[in-house]
Amino acid sequence: MSDTIFAKIIKGEIPCHRVHEDDHTLTFLDINPLSRGHTLVIPKEPAATLDALSDESAAAIGRVLPRVCRAVMKATGAAAYNVLQNNGAPAHQAVFHVHFHVIPKFDDGSGLGLVWKPGTSDAAQAAALAREIAAAI
Repeated sequence: MSDTIFAKIIKGEIPCHRVHEDDHTLTFLDINPLSRGHTLVIPKEPAATLDALSDESAAAIGRVLPRVCRAVMKATGAAAYNVLQNNGAPAHQAVFHVHFHVIPKFDDGSGLGLVWKPGTSDAAQAAALAREIAAAI
């Protein structure tokens, strides 16, 4: 297993505030939360980025993530939340082990802040790109 902080948490070498655990995933509170209830969902598989994750671990994350979102909303009373997942240092990934942030958003402004800079899309170029991506699947 890799030597990330998350690998150490999985092995029990570093404590965490566990929320849920099964054979393939571990869910715990973020140690530096953006808001009350900020929770991490990680696979036990030591993949650095989502594209490197096995189908089995990805399916396990897909099963547990909606349940965690519902539980965080219920426990915190938040009316909204973000799910954030970064891949690679240029995309702001700091721990190189796949992880999903469930970040409640509150009226006091706590939670995730985003700056979204949408661009434009040329229809012909978009169609060609869609074909390239589809062929790569």
